[in-house]
Amino acid sequence: MRAHNFTAIVERCNETGLFVGYVPGFPGAHSQGESLDELNENMKAVIEMLLEDGEPLLSAEFVGTQLIALD
Repeated sequence: MRAHNFTAIVERCNETGLFVGYVPGFPGAHSQGESLDELNENMKAVIEMLLEDGEPLLSAEFVGTQLIALD
């Protein structure tokens, strides 16, 4: 299998304290974990499983973040 790199968005759920991650534009590429390391391992497992169906057709590409300042 060829090497792949994906950018995941990571948030922490205020209710559960779990880290939640997803790859923008990659349907099904989401997971959670109690630590960032666990989330990373869980994300790898999900992405590897999804890649078994072939190369993904991504509907979006991560560009970056932007600070929105309100006066």
